[in-house]
Amino acid sequence: MGKIVSKDGTNITYDKTGRGPPLIIVAGAFQDRMAMAAYAEPLSKHFTVYNYDRRGRGESGDTQPYAVAREIEDIDALIREAGGSAFVFGGSSGGVLTLDAAAHGSDITKLAIYEPPFVVDDSRDPVPENMVDQLNDMIVSGRRGEAAETFMTKGSLMPADMVAGMRAQPFWRGVEAVAHTLVYDARQPITS
Repeated sequence: MGKIVSKDGTNITYDKTGRGPPLIIVAGAFQDRMAMAAYAEPLSKHFTVYNYDRRGRGESGDTQPYAVAREIEDIDALIREAGGSAFVFGGSSGGVLTLDAAAHGSDITKLAIYEPPFVVDDSRDPVPENMVDQLNDMIVSGRRGEAAETFMTKGSLMPADMVAGMRAQPFWRGVEAVAHTLVYDARQPITS
């Protein structure tokens, strides 16, 4: 396990495995570096993998106020740690974050994204416009489980009965532990 300090002073924790060109893994909602270890292990046969806890998750810090730009700075700090440029893989909302990083000049050699949560047509109901405010209100009032359920049912359109079943499982405690970061994942990409 390694640690770097991002531009705003936030400690970012990562695991470094393998040999080869540097590859940074950027997790999506509800995930930390432990959840992404299943990806890191096979990739480490071909790459030096930097699998990190995004801010607010796992063992990384969470300096406030949150901004997407701070997460881009976290990726940039990992890129510097990796030697100045890197391949980057992002899944789900982590994929959107990697696109933001690339658009804002991060030294990404190659970029792969998987299932970015874009709604590009009318094939599904749109995400509620006040989703970030709803999630924030739930988190501030200590309703982390409700926030996670709302993110899943209104954002990802998971069936409510499926989420209710998930809430009864032992892993739900881990879901609630990172629920405060759902506000980060629900924000729109930065534009400047």
